[in-house]
Amino acid sequence: MTPMDDSGDKPRSARSTGSARLTDVARVAGVAPMTVSRALNRPELVSESTRLRVQRAVLETGYVPNRVAGALASSRSRLVALLVPTVAHSLFAEVVQTVMGALSSQGYQVLLGLVGYTPEQEETILETVLSRRPDGIVLTGCRHSALTRQRLKAAEVPLVEIWDMTDDPLDMLVGFSHEAVGRAVAEHLLSRGYRRFGIISADDSRAKLRVAGFVSGLERAGIGEYQLREVGTPSSMPWGREKSAELLDRHALDAIVCSSDILALGVLSEAQSRGLTVPGQLAIMGFGDSSYAAASFPALSTVRIDGAAIGLRAAEHLLQRMAQPTFERAGQILDVGFEIVDRDTT
Repeated sequence: MTPMDDSGDKPRSARSTGSARLTDVARVAGVAPMTVSRALNRPELVSESTRLRVQRAVLETGYVPNRVAGALASSRSRLVALLVPTVAHSLFAEVVQTVMGALSSQGYQVLLGLVGYTPEQEETILETVLSRRPDGIVLTGCRHSALTRQRLKAAEVPLVEIWDMTDDPLDMLVGFSHEAVGRAVAEHLLSRGYRRFGIISADDSRAKLRVAGFVSGLERAGIGEYQLREVGTPSSMPWGREKSAELLDRHALDAIVCSSDILALGVLSEAQSRGLTVPGQLAIMGFGDSSYAAASFPALSTVRIDGAAIGLRAAEHLLQRMAQPTFERAGQILDVGFEIVDRDTT
């Protein structure tokens, strides 16, 4: 016996959920079902007026696309995985927002994964992500475990690594050199006359690269002595204050360089609590140009990274590659650079 719908007026398939179908959307929009499919999955292939008609019909009917069936039929999931360490930092939040906006406008859904700062956590989340057969991946950093690299190479999925720089990307790369940031900060502070340095850095790999670049810049100037303190991730203002107190109690410093703005604010707080003038007695340098850096008193000197540009370029590269019928590694590298922001603390 064929089941009836709730009103008892009309039979429906035993496999039906009772929800609107693509043909219902086509009828309301006055277009062919194929046109509805294109408007939902490849909106760039239809006119703006048709896309709007289909959108209105979707709203009117309450239609929800069956992504599972679509993926089985087309071998495309319309899913992109975006893996970042955290969204607590405004820079990564900016990347997430930009990538999601660019991809969703082209009919892709973004699966956000927070991989933290350890290779083990990245491995675990990536295994789950790849099991969902994404059409593309945006992955933070270029330093991965051997297992992660093996899985990504075997998956043959368009991939953009971001927020780092290497001569040998897995596929595509949009980022900047952390070593170059460190060297530039050293050159900037040395040019201001500072010579006795403390460093407070998170213990993640990219922060360590900036420290290495900074130390390299000091060594080029003949300065081999500096004081380093490491903290865990994510960084915090209390850690900045605690480690700067430790440094200032034991060493005569005229500048402290931090791996993030939030650590630098902790240093600023400690300096002010001791009655030190900034930058007269102590210069302070952050990283990231967070929204509060310019609003601190005195205004925090820092390094500006254009997170929105990184996200947009990554999304553009990925969309171009996912539109190609066959997979082929691109090897594209885009260095977006950075900017030293010299404010009142230096």
